[in-house]
Amino acid sequence: MLADKDRIFTNLYGYQDFGLKAAQARGDWDKTANLMKAGQDAIIEEVKASGLRGRGGAGFPTGMKWSFMPKAPTPERPNFLVINADESEPGSCKDREIIRHDPHKLIEGALIAGFAMRARAAYIYIRGEYIFEAKVLEKAVAEAYAAGLLGKNAAKSGYDFDVFVHRGAGAYICGEETAMIESLEGKKGQPRLKPPFPAGAGLYGCPTTVNNVESIAVVPTILRRGAAWFKSFGRENNHGTKLFQISGHVEKPCVVEEEMGIPFRELIEKHCGGIRGGWDNLLAVIPGGSSVPLVPAAMMMDVPMDFDGCKAVGSGLGTAAVIVMDKSTDIVRAISRLSYFYKHESCGQCTPCREGTGWMWRVMEKMRTGNAEIGDIDTLYDVTKQVEGHTICALGDAAAWPIQGLIKHFRPEMERRIHEAKGDDMLEAAE
Repeated sequence: MLADKDRIFTNLYGYQDFGLKAAQARGDWDKTANLMKAGQDAIIEEVKASGLRGRGGAGFPTGMKWSFMPKAPTPERPNFLVINADESEPGSCKDREIIRHDPHKLIEGALIAGFAMRARAAYIYIRGEYIFEAKVLEKAVAEAYAAGLLGKNAAKSGYDFDVFVHRGAGAYICGEETAMIESLEGKKGQPRLKPPFPAGAGLYGCPTTVNNVESIAVVPTILRRGAAWFKSFGRENNHGTKLFQISGHVEKPCVVEEEMGIPFRELIEKHCGGIRGGWDNLLAVIPGGSSVPLVPAAMMMDVPMDFDGCKAVGSGLGTAAVIVMDKSTDIVRAISRLSYFYKHESCGQCTPCREGTGWMWRVMEKMRTGNAEIGDIDTLYDVTKQVEGHTICALGDAAAWPIQGLIKHFRPEMERRIHEAKGDDMLEAAE
């Protein structure tokens, strides 16, 4: 279990003020210019050495991503940092807590990361529904400007750096990095074909890196305490601390900072008071937000909560939004509800996603009511495979994976409904 002295987000629950003075008392903005004196490439190397992987879901090594940025940007084509605060993944609510209670960690991280990538400015793209959080963030940015920590000669480092807060309009698709860039430019939020990748041509056609809020917010602490300290947590290739967001059928849902790789059972026991109705009542878990496949209870118990641990059971860590479902859950209805979400949020640019998400939801509704044929299960699975991997962005995959997980692990339940709705006596005969 992570010791209090090793927590990065020391005001996660808002017991103290979010403002600059309180943040400085917690250690933020402490000799920031000295951290920057190490040099741009040295900062990137330190982040690489820490083993930090992107906290937005994909888990790409953060330092490596930074190193793709041009080393000599021109005034005509400056580098930009875009921070993804469009937290729209069902089950995910960690960035909200960082922005609400510890915004200066993010703003200081933006300055250091922007400096390391030779960026002219950072744009924080915040989810439209986060009205209170946007106000807090805007106030914190204004405080940083007033104290000389942003703008000309930011934090007396000799580096000029601006931070802009941009509010989205509530589209899930704008959480995808290139759709976010399109939206920032004032266009419809639709993903771009890659290449070119944002590091080559991103915001306004300039080199851009898009990072998650948590990825940026942990950087100042990593530099202060050293890459070796951060790397001491977790397993090989899965280092550091992580914010877990646990919702659903646990005694105490929460957002908690823990060591990467903590076993699932330990995470739930220590921070959530166990499963509602006891461990025997656990049905399934979605370990990383709604776009990763569910894992049945028997497989989930001892899974190390990190990228490789979740991958080993056919799912993913994603944003570490852990959705716990007990045996009171109508699992087919739950996945049908997620299907509706992806149908609703598809931007409609790619045919497999535009047509497939609606079709999959309609068939899932048939499965929910039992108004289907047994053969429809295989047809549904085939269609998920035709959507998965055949779209510009990963929304097609996100729509396909929950259904694939359901068919893989709960096919008997789907078949039982169909037989029951038809009034078949096959079930009794089988018994």
